[in-house]
Amino acid sequence: MDISVVIVNYNVQYFLEQCILSINAASTNLKVEIIVVDNNSTDDSCDLLLKKYPEVVLIQNKKNVGFSKANNQGVATAKGEYVLILNPDTVLAEDTLDKIFAFAKTKNNLGALGVKLIDGSGNFLPESKRGIPTPQVAFNKLFAISSKRTGKYYATHLAENESGIIAILVGAFMFMKRSIYNEVNGFDEAYFMYGEDIDLSYKILNKGYQNYYFSETTVIHYKGESTKKDTKNLRYFHGAMKIFYDKHFKLNKVYDFLMSFGIEFWFFLKWFKFNFSTSKIKPIAAVLYFGKNKKISNYFKNKQLIVSKELLNHFDDIKDILKKNQIDTLVFDNDISSNTQIIQHFEKLKFENVAFKIQPKNANFLIGSTSSENRGEVDLL
Repeated sequence: MDISVVIVNYNVQYFLEQCILSINAASTNLKVEIIVVDNNSTDDSCDLLLKKYPEVVLIQNKKNVGFSKANNQGVATAKGEYVLILNPDTVLAEDTLDKIFAFAKTKNNLGALGVKLIDGSGNFLPESKRGIPTPQVAFNKLFAISSKRTGKYYATHLAENESGIIAILVGAFMFMKRSIYNEVNGFDEAYFMYGEDIDLSYKILNKGYQNYYFSETTVIHYKGESTKKDTKNLRYFHGAMKIFYDKHFKLNKVYDFLMSFGIEFWFFLKWFKFNFSTSKIKPIAAVLYFGKNKKISNYFKNKQLIVSKELLNHFDDIKDILKKNQIDTLVFDNDISSNTQIIQHFEKLKFENVAFKIQPKNANFLIGSTSSENRGEVDLL
């Protein structure tokens, strides 16, 4: 077995299905197994896997054991030479697995590997590549202080389209040899959610390995779907920050007090933002649809709808049509457009003020997102 893909799922059955379909499309040249660890979902996630995807290895937990422990459970059953820790709210390009597998084979001292991640609006996610969040770096980020001497929270020494060595990866996509994951004892289960990816990356560095950011393939990460942004999960992140600094940067009482104060101040700012900020989803007025499914036409029958398979990949013509017809939503049929093509459209048209929605292959739903700040939306056809 070449790669074991481990996905921790909790109540995101539609995103999970889209993710699995994209993995299958990216697995034609490699031996790949998919392991889903379900943290006691109350939706139909497990029924979906048992009925439609029996080849997927399913571990059903009787309670939500958290992200770290669930991933450790998945890797414990894995058979692949490499493991890919993957969020369910991601979409791989068809070349993703081939490219990261080939790149990993060229590096003798590879620790973990991350890729270029974009959100549901096509915007680059800077957490794709990060520096070590030392107290100084974290302080600078909190107060928007930029300093080459003290380092950066994000690995800005690399451009988003430039591959190279970094320190910290994001848990939405972490690729490494299974032997290395086991060597560092996987995720620290003291972290229920958040912070565990930083801790794992740091442990790998401390073993003498090098972590890499690989920009030559792009993955959609809807971000905020698999982990809902609310005050409950904010408290998990708050706790994770305390664990990480106590574990790796604890020095003396004065210093620890200042760090504790900084963490509490950060928590207050985020809590205020979550409780008093609002975000609205704009209603759809006009749609450009790349596909042939009549269900889509029926679903948008009360909207202005333009259907064109011929325009696909003619980006200048698409931009003209968007402006002339005041299109606010692009819909892609995955039977017509590959994931690679869809991702290219996300990136090339991200400044056109449009929302993107995808109909996965043979699915009766659409998935889309207007930003990394909002949960992804699912439209049932």
